[in-house]
Order: sequence, then C-alpha cells, then structure tokens
Amino acid sequence: MIPMVDLKRQYHKLKDEIDQGILTALENTQFILGPNVQEFEKEAASNLGAKHAISCASGTDALHLALLAAGVGPGDEVITTTFTFIATAEAICYIGATPVFVDIDEKTFNMDLDATEAAITNKTKAIIPVHIFGQPVDMSRIMQLADKHNLLVVEDCAQSYGADIKSKMTSTFGITGCHSFFPSKNLGCFGDGGMITTEDEKVAERLRILRNHGSFERYHHNIIGYNSRLDELQAVILRVKLRHIKEFNHERRRAAHYYSEQLAGLVTPPHEDGIGTHIYHQYVTLTDKRDVIMKKLSENEIACAIYYPIPLHKQPVFAEQYKSVSLPVSEQVAEQCMALPIHPELTNQQIDQIVATIKSAI
Repeated sequence: MIPMVDLKRQYHKLKDEIDQGILTALENTQFILGPNVQEFEKEAASNLGAKHAISCASGTDALHLALLAAGVGPGDEVITTTFTFIATAEAICYIGATPVFVDIDEKTFNMDLDATEAAITNKTKAIIPVHIFGQPVDMSRIMQLADKHNLLVVEDCAQSYGADIKSKMTSTFGITGCHSFFPSKNLGCFGDGGMITTEDEKVAERLRILRNHGSFERYHHNIIGYNSRLDELQAVILRVKLRHIKEFNHERRRAAHYYSEQLAGLVTPPHEDGIGTHIYHQYVTLTDKRDVIMKKLSENEIACAIYYPIPLHKQPVFAEQYKSVSLPVSEQVAEQCMALPIHPELTNQQIDQIVATIKSAI
C-alpha cells in the first residue's frame, strides 16, 4: 500500500520529540493559549519573517478572521480562484461579502492574473490569491494590482507553508496570510489548526481578540468574537515539525522532480514557473486517461485523488448564483487532474512502482 501521505512514518521519525513534548504539556496542564501556543507563534513568525503570527482553530477560521480583521464585509466583492477548496469561498460568504471567481492559468493552476484585473469593479474590496498545491502566485503582480486599485490582499497559504518568492515567504506579502495545519499539510498537526500572519499592529490586535470570544482581558468582551484557539497539544506537535519543515519541503521537491523525470510522455506533470519555490503540497498531473489510470492504481493499492473535481462556481451551493459564469480552463483541468502520492517519506523505489503501474494502464 502506498498512501497519499504517510503520517505514521513521519510520526515514528519524530516520536521521541513529540511524545516528550506532549507529556510535558500534560504535566503543566495549561491547555488554553498555553506556553506551547505562545512559543509556536513566536517561532512561526520568526521562521516566516513575519512580525505577528496569530494561531487559531483551523485554516478556514484563519481566512474568516483575517477578512473580518481587515475590514471586509457585507456589500464587498472579493476576487479569488474557482479552483481551490471551498473554505476560501466559505470565508468570504461568512462575512456577508460576495465571492467573484476567476479562471486559472493552464500550467500553474493559480489564478489568471489578467482575468483577476478584468474582474475588478467599484465593489471590489480584496483579492484572495491561493498558492495552489504549493506553487506561489506571482505576488509582485498581485500587489501591483492591489496598489493600483486600493485593494486588500489576503493570502491563502493553506498549501504553501515554506514556499518563497526570492526568499520572501508566502503569507508575508498581503495584509494577512492564512495557514492551515490540517494533518496532510506540509506543516500539519494531528487535528485541525490554523494561523494568520500580519505586519499590521491593529490587525494583529483585532485577530487576537476575535479568536478569543472578543476578549483581550479575561471576562471583558469588547466585540462579538469567536472560539477559535489553537489547542496546546497541537502546538506541541507543530513546534516539533516546524524544526523539520525545511527538510520536509526539500524532500517533497526531490520526490516531485524524480516523478516528473519518470512520468515524461505518460502524463503532463506539474509546472514550475520559476517565480517562486514550489513546495508540492500535492503533485497534480493532467491526463485524458484519468479513469483507467486511477482504476489500475487502486487495484495495486496505490492511493490517488482528484484535486479538484468540481470548480467552486459549479458546486451545488454556488451553481445557481453563477450559472452564467464560464471558466473553461478550470472546468477542463477539473476533468483531467490527478494527484499522486507525495510526502517527504516517499522513496524513489515507491515512485518507480507508481510510474510502472501508470505505464501498465496506458
């Protein structure tokens, strides 16, 4: 069996560090916004080169709270990609704003920046670029658009922890950057977790209040907030994994590049545009033989997946509202995309087995 991610192997590699940290935290019994949460925020901010890192309960909450803290709300339009996980659009809807979906680049699968500019109206308040699958968006151009049209930029970095553009980390370009620590992420905990980075003092202060029931001082509630705090035990795990994130991302790139060499002529491998460092949260290929390949992989106990089978503008929850919207590149990619196993522990021998199975299918 070759899984999409091998969390058990990674856990056993880090077992002593993780287990000792958890046992210490259990003895300390400071479980809500405890010392590990505080230290993780400091360490993550330092690692990313950000002034503030504010943890929260999930990547979805990170996007939701980031938009709220930035002042986006009812009547505003927020431009984002249709080719992403629904959390990006959910966060926009939570605050009463309207998602404006744009098509993607056929090579990188990131949002088409010409289409993004064309979608700007007098109601546009923000852009959410999604660094899909770990490939950074061209943030230089995004920030030029934002400056030109006086827009906010909230980066969705759920899949790009550790990716950089000329040594500047994703999540440090916009007013906020939003991370997910879902277990399968490049930096993942053992449950849900999230984080927002920002350089803005007022935004940081508002985020800390929003995540904690609208309170900065215990039992004093300035605004209606949320219960969105990173768990202390998850922070222990994240602190351990953070020390290894550079190595993990290096190994993902090693596996991805070996894949691409071996898959030449069989499927279309992921594209690196050279703008930033792709850190391969997912290894997503294109093929018109997807069904037959996935069937053969499954028969040989090799995991595979489709990210994403339905673009957001075609999802049942949005289909009626966006029935007149046509985003052909996203729709075509959704019909042909196929993700193969990718994780730091994936060996070249396993990749050889996967490639051989694909060859036998076509």
